[in-house]
Amino acid sequence: MDVVATAGLTKRYGAYTALRDLDLHVPAGRLFGFLGPNGAGKTTTLRLLLGLLRATSGRATVLGREAWRDGPAVRAEIGYLPGDVRLYERLTGRETLAFIHAARGGRDTTEMRRLIERFELDPSKRVAAYSRGMKQKLGLIAALMHRPRLLILDEPTTALDPLVRATLYEELRAATAAGRTVLFSSHTLAEVEELCDEVAILRDGRLIEQERIAVLRQRAVRHVHVLFRPGAPPPAPPPGLTVAEQRPDSLRGAWCGPLDPLLAWLAAAPVQDVSIAPPDLQDLFLAYYADENGRAA
Repeated sequence: MDVVATAGLTKRYGAYTALRDLDLHVPAGRLFGFLGPNGAGKTTTLRLLLGLLRATSGRATVLGREAWRDGPAVRAEIGYLPGDVRLYERLTGRETLAFIHAARGGRDTTEMRRLIERFELDPSKRVAAYSRGMKQKLGLIAALMHRPRLLILDEPTTALDPLVRATLYEELRAATAAGRTVLFSSHTLAEVEELCDEVAILRDGRLIEQERIAVLRQRAVRHVHVLFRPGAPPPAPPPGLTVAEQRPDSLRGAWCGPLDPLLAWLAAAPVQDVSIAPPDLQDLFLAYYADENGRAA
């Protein structure tokens, strides 16, 4: 079952189209990432799914409900972290969480207390005294503490230090292991590659790819460096090996696809040493971002 499904989802502001004809499917239990540069349409998509914006055209269903028409019911089952966390400055962290928890009708505060300890938040301080990172942690606890079926997080690691980021990753993995779904936006390739099962790539308001990370790794480039034995003529490169530099005793290039043909060629060549780097998604994603003239979007 798809937790999120859209068909032709479009949002326009006058003559400007922020999102165009989005067809997206997010299965249950996935860590699903939205990747794209700033202005690609990620935040607009998330707000449409939450029923905070009304689509110009198209349809979005979340947890089996229509996102705009059933907005309050949809939001009751979602944990949401906006890209710009805004909280009541005069309340303490504990008062903020207690208010949100009561508004949801919650009684058991066990998970709230666990997350406060897990993220090392000082709940006695007023929000006005929190740093940006502390406010981000407070927003994350508020989104996580009712164990929602769906988490929608807009660039959740903003302002987090590496240790807190690692804690968040563990919590998100635990959520999906329990059958819940995480949908988050990012413009950081390393974050999406480390955390996600599947990714949707947006550019200029359009979905240009949706695929499992494992499949994208199979398409990604591996950088190859071969040193040949002195005096042994190197064989011609195999089809599929894009040569960047070739000398009598060495070769540098890029390989994309299954490794068997490359390994067979290396086994028959007079190789003294070889290095084959892990799949590099950076080049693949930069190709998605490039415009028709080859410039980064």
